[in-house]
Amino acid sequence: MRARKVPAGALVGLLDAEWVDRTRRPYVRDGTAWVPVREGYAADTDLPEREGYRGRGYHLVGDIAVLHGDEPSEEELTAIVGHCRPRGVVRVKGFSGAMRVPDVEVLYGTAGEVRHREQGYTFILDPCRVMFAQGNRTEKARIASLVRPGERVADMFAGIGYFSIPAACSGARVHAMEINPTAFEYLQRNIMANHVADRVTAEVGDCRRLLAGVYDRVLMGHFDAPAMLAEVLAHVRSGSVLHVHSIGEQTCAIREAVADAGFSAAITARRVKKYGPHAWHMVQDVTIS
Repeated sequence: MRARKVPAGALVGLLDAEWVDRTRRPYVRDGTAWVPVREGYAADTDLPEREGYRGRGYHLVGDIAVLHGDEPSEEELTAIVGHCRPRGVVRVKGFSGAMRVPDVEVLYGTAGEVRHREQGYTFILDPCRVMFAQGNRTEKARIASLVRPGERVADMFAGIGYFSIPAACSGARVHAMEINPTAFEYLQRNIMANHVADRVTAEVGDCRRLLAGVYDRVLMGHFDAPAMLAEVLAHVRSGSVLHVHSIGEQTCAIREAVADAGFSAAITARRVKKYGPHAWHMVQDVTIS
């Protein structure tokens, strides 16, 4: 395949050039970029055989590449652009407050609203405005596999619907609660986009005040979830299952809270993903009896 050989640092500025064949991906290696050339334009080399991508890790959300952690080097950014050809590249520096508002820097191109497909579900969102927990894909799929048709499920930190939508598609009746008005707007749109409006009741506000009735399953996808168990345990029965997220295992604290509410429980702790040095994002499956 015909290509032009350019310094990797020049790649970002060349991708809109008239001679670039945008139907094929550039290839970046050791500070050099091979850029595919359209028919009718001069080329000076052939595109080399590709090696697997070994650069900086990223998540592709819609057509935006999302990074976490330290700012990438120019070479790392160039490699990402060359590998996935995104509309934009953004770095999420962190999240602030109870509403989990992202602090985002646009590193390349443009950002904005996307339509993201994941495991058969559609999620509309703007990664610069709301949190999207793409690293929890395995946990989302696991919860969807556990939910049974007809269950009444509380999703206390629904966000844009990344647990609520799969649960509803599995046949549950979902009470989805979200405190962030922007995330709640996307939650409502995603309920419609996934055709589960008849199975999801969505409310905006503090989930501790919105809990109502008795639930078969409670999704507590927030690291402060163990501190909210007293409120939750007023809305369960024998046989209810809680999925309590935390940093580090909190089995003893959960067992104590369950006992204080007059119940006992079988608890299984699972690792979701690495959170930091010597720290894991955990989820405790708590079956009430």
